[in-house]
Amino acid sequence: MLDVFLKVLPFFAIVGLGYGAARRGFFTAEATAYLTKFVFYFALSAMLFRFSANLSLGEVWDASFVLAYLLGTTAIYLLATGVAVARKRPVTEAAVEAQCAVIGNVGFLGIPMLVLLLGEAAIGPVMLVLAVDLIVFGSLIVILITGSRDGRVQLGTLRVVALGLVKNPMIVSIVLGLAVSSLAVPIPAPVNEFLTILGGAATPGALFAIGASLAGKSAERLSVAVWLTSCKLVLHPAAVAVCALLVFTVEPYAAGVMIAAAALPVAGNVYMLAQHYGVAPARASAAILVSTALSVLTVSGVIAWVTML
Repeated sequence: MLDVFLKVLPFFAIVGLGYGAARRGFFTAEATAYLTKFVFYFALSAMLFRFSANLSLGEVWDASFVLAYLLGTTAIYLLATGVAVARKRPVTEAAVEAQCAVIGNVGFLGIPMLVLLLGEAAIGPVMLVLAVDLIVFGSLIVILITGSRDGRVQLGTLRVVALGLVKNPMIVSIVLGLAVSSLAVPIPAPVNEFLTILGGAATPGALFAIGASLAGKSAERLSVAVWLTSCKLVLHPAAVAVCALLVFTVEPYAAGVMIAAAALPVAGNVYMLAQHYGVAPARASAAILVSTALSVLTVSGVIAWVTML
């Protein structure tokens, strides 16, 4: 495990660098917002497009993989929801807590880190995890919050969800890349070089942005944050492992990538959604902060284990 920890450590060191720069005031909140936009709309999109353009849909799609991840994630989602309801929290807050329990930082942390640590063959499985998170659970939280407030799910809500998916640069870049691959359109060398250079900025940029954004987070409601962190870093990968290895018998390497992706800390976009809808942003903030701090150890342990599958 020590070898894996030493390989994971540089990734989190860049996160720590971003955190320190923001805490010292050297990197402002406005600078963090613009860096995040650059990574989200340009660097990460270029990386995803280049990756997916070199894959075929047949190489990426695996029904057993999707079902295993969906079942394991849904189990923890329902568990977190049930605990929130038992604490007499409203549906809106339960939806945010459930999101914290299962949605990891696959885009900004998982893709660059897992591909480098587990090899380029991890690209397809990681993309499937990202797609399920964005399409299924990213839509679900919006439907639950708006439906709860309006008393029913309106057509306008579904329209907002669909528009959000269509406008998401990660989904767009993956779809366009797979389209280019399926059409067997050759990518000119200068374009490929452009995508390589731009996509190369995704890893350090995303990690630094994660750290800088954490500087503005608080550890309020620590007891709830510890519970949600336990769900995300321990229960979620455990449930996914059971579904992948015992229920659906997913191919070992792909199962390992799935489990490692499930072990990632809470994604920053959960806080963005919580803040946007005014639902428990401090709770989401604390869960992100605590889970990211602890994940340097837990993610190392999970990756060390899955590499032995």
